[in-house]
Amino acid sequence: MGNTRMFGPRKVEKGLFQRLRSLNWLIIAITMFIAATGTAMLYSVAGGEFEPWASRHIMRFGFALVIMLIIAVTDIRYWMAFAYPAWIAGMILLILVEFVGDVGMGGQRWLDIGFMRIQPSELMKIAVVMALARYYHARTFVQSRRLPALFLPLLLIIVPAALVIRQPDFGTGLTIIAGGIIIMFLAGLPGWLFAAGGVAVAAAVPVVWQTMKDYQKDRVLTFLNPEADPLGAGYQITQSKIALGSGGMTGKGFLEGTQSHLNFLPEMKTDFIFTVLVEEFGLIGALTVLLLYGSVLMYGLLIGIGCRNQFGRLMASGLAMTLFFYILINIGMVMGLMPVVGVPLPLISYGGSAMLTWAIAYGLILSVATHRHVTLAPKGSGLA
Repeated sequence: MGNTRMFGPRKVEKGLFQRLRSLNWLIIAITMFIAATGTAMLYSVAGGEFEPWASRHIMRFGFALVIMLIIAVTDIRYWMAFAYPAWIAGMILLILVEFVGDVGMGGQRWLDIGFMRIQPSELMKIAVVMALARYYHARTFVQSRRLPALFLPLLLIIVPAALVIRQPDFGTGLTIIAGGIIIMFLAGLPGWLFAAGGVAVAAAVPVVWQTMKDYQKDRVLTFLNPEADPLGAGYQITQSKIALGSGGMTGKGFLEGTQSHLNFLPEMKTDFIFTVLVEEFGLIGALTVLLLYGSVLMYGLLIGIGCRNQFGRLMASGLAMTLFFYILINIGMVMGLMPVVGVPLPLISYGGSAMLTWAIAYGLILSVATHRHVTLAPKGSGLA
């Protein structure tokens, strides 16, 4: 994992090249391999052509990789100072989506900034984790467990999640809430609060059901019984299960997937790209990709566990779990274990916002790894 003794007794700063050398390049290489797998799948989806998706995927990953490395070598104290401004900036972007956002795929979720479209809800996943990590960094374990200390964290989670669900984007809103809950749990909140929250969520289900749009209700009903309308609402899940099962142990071979190349699968380049992968490379290919994801996520959790400062500990662990939920929701969705909520598979699905989210999140995790022995200033010292 490289030399992480960034600050000794004399607090000697490393130079840029030393910080780059200290990064875990094995983990970065695994990330590059996952992105290369995405390029291959997009090449396949396009019928053996780099245009229009695979070539853009490569360019986007190149840009994202640079962003990830810049974030990784930047002092963690800057990211702690930037935590609350990042949340505020994310909220401004979410509010702008309400008024000038682009409509696509059944929701108003994107902002057109000229050279690209961004999805602010994706970036908000990171901003919420950063803001909560900074909040709990400035409080002791006892202070964090007091009921008045719950108000601001719940505000930091609920307000952006509500705006995202309103777009509507239930999957991303759920990921924001899950990431926030993980941070609160790691900060030491008592278990009875989470139990009470679970009861409150269960009680709110009838109310939420009444506010859901018709297509969202159809997705839930389809999840419960996809065979009820196999040619209508259940078409996506039915075709996805057929493709997953037909892949067998080793798959049909690269560019040989029948469900995908005969256009039976919907949204192949985004939501259902994992199905294409399994059909062509089988169970072995699926387990290989999951193992790569697992190794990268486990590294993030281990960095969080081993971090000396509370901000880095919570941020690295929270971001790793947020990325885990990202992957869990997509794979659970295409397997019929969860409702279809439109969550892409990071680094493999086509989409710039999801890739940028991964790059920023993992850049921050690598920054924590580089600075995990740093003792950050407590509250009242200027940066906390």
